[in-house]
Amino acid sequence: MLKLHHLVNSRSHRILWLLEELGLDCELVVYPRDPKTGFAPPELKAIHPLGKSPLLEDNGRVIAESGAIIDYVVRHHGGGRLAPAPDSAEYDTYVQWLHYAEGSAMLPFILGIYLGRLGEASAPLQPRVSGEMKNHLGYLAGALEGRDHLLGERFSAADIQMSFVLEAARPSGLLEAFPVLGAYLERLHARPAYQRAVQRGGPLQVGGAGKR
Repeated sequence: MLKLHHLVNSRSHRILWLLEELGLDCELVVYPRDPKTGFAPPELKAIHPLGKSPLLEDNGRVIAESGAIIDYVVRHHGGGRLAPAPDSAEYDTYVQWLHYAEGSAMLPFILGIYLGRLGEASAPLQPRVSGEMKNHLGYLAGALEGRDHLLGERFSAADIQMSFVLEAARPSGLLEAFPVLGAYLERLHARPAYQRAVQRGGPLQVGGAGKR
């Protein structure tokens, strides 16, 4: 059986959601954040040297990194669901979105969250970070214009991966300027599997939370 090491209010929510979408049984080990620092507990370092979450165990293997875990689960346990066929042109688009979410899009939003804690000391960096946030939100909004999901009408694991970007964008207030993205996030939240993941692993409210 799959075993998910889940840190509350973190990127790990995406993996729990993915498993719920696929109807896969898993042993869920929930880790609370330190009430003072907000960091992950040291127990996670016994599973992986970085002490990060999510971590997925399968047949003695430990897989780290959200994108790698999603790819692994879809390939080994998805049964052709939540991803296009590898030999299709649509698959390349799927892979692009899967990696774009963490490879490019997340950085300015995580920086924005941390800069927000610094108050006036962050003023020199705020214009650059804010500009990058708007750049990525505009790019996403354009890609989703007139379509329900990143691959059109078809919901995929790339949508699950991308969801955390929009969750991280919320504290900036910039998401309100892109109604197409707000509507997209609402559609994702309305999925029964998303709601089951919240019930099992707790709500997701990004505002300093990350893959820690």
